[in-house]
Amino acid sequence: MPSPKSASPNSRASEAGRYRGLESIRRVGVVGAGLIGGGWVAAFLGRGYDVSVQDPSPGTEARLRAQVAAAWPALESLGLAAGASPDRLTFHTSLTMALEGADFVQENAPERPEVKAALYAQLGDVLPADVIIASSTSGLPVSLLQRDCRHPQRCVLGHPFNPVHLMPLVELGGGEQTDPAAIDTATSFYVAMGKEPVRLDREIVGHIANRLTSAMFREAVSLVAGGYATVADVDRAIRFGPALKWAVQGQFTTFHTGGGDAGMEGFLRHFAPGIMNRWRTMADPDLADPDLQAKLTAQVAEANGHRPVADIARQQDAMVLRLLQALAE
Repeated sequence: MPSPKSASPNSRASEAGRYRGLESIRRVGVVGAGLIGGGWVAAFLGRGYDVSVQDPSPGTEARLRAQVAAAWPALESLGLAAGASPDRLTFHTSLTMALEGADFVQENAPERPEVKAALYAQLGDVLPADVIIASSTSGLPVSLLQRDCRHPQRCVLGHPFNPVHLMPLVELGGGEQTDPAAIDTATSFYVAMGKEPVRLDREIVGHIANRLTSAMFREAVSLVAGGYATVADVDRAIRFGPALKWAVQGQFTTFHTGGGDAGMEGFLRHFAPGIMNRWRTMADPDLADPDLQAKLTAQVAEANGHRPVADIARQQDAMVLRLLQALAE
């Protein structure tokens, strides 16, 4: 993966001519340093950027530095950019101080519309017009966030998957006032970081990946709630069935290869009726039902041998790293 490029003092516009891009981004400002924000911090540091972080919550700096330290061995395995170091992290409680000199901003504030909207009004006042503001929001529309932001055309969606320092996916898009050139510039930036951007052409709640996982989870819960299968067997069915192909080629191409020489046309001709029959049997389970929640919680714990969640997550991250390395080969 390429390391950040240096820029001359008067080279401050992106390839699109309106926003700071690869040739001028040297310092990344990160607003909000929870789990997602901390993952972004580690990812930016691993690509050799100076990273300035703002978060007002007590104790955040210590937790953030511990998160970066824990992520660093995986980042080393994936390959660090020249000059990458955790020492290039600075932390502030002041928004103005944190964003001074920032060339790109990644926002990770709590998922509360009124909080984010007020924050974007502040960001618009603090940042120059050519600095892109990317939001990690998992569901809020950019149109809402940019409404009171000065120069709203530079506000984009930049939603990652967790753990951010490992998962390549970033969902990109914009709101009603977003300049397409801002999305293009942000896309180039994330690609240079080794991320895999996907583009949301129209705003929709949950974007792309979370809607897909929500649909899968709905049916998984239905199977357990109806007594058709256990949590353990549902997870195994996914892991040792479709998930292996999904990691290689995704859903549509998986069915394309399942259609024989005729590809997707042949697949739809033969299997569309059966799929539609299954769709007609699907319904929304009552995920708010306390009894169902207790059933799911107990079965998940049993399926994982009652191990601590932190241990499961560490094993997960190690396996994801190995999978990424295999896919890269």
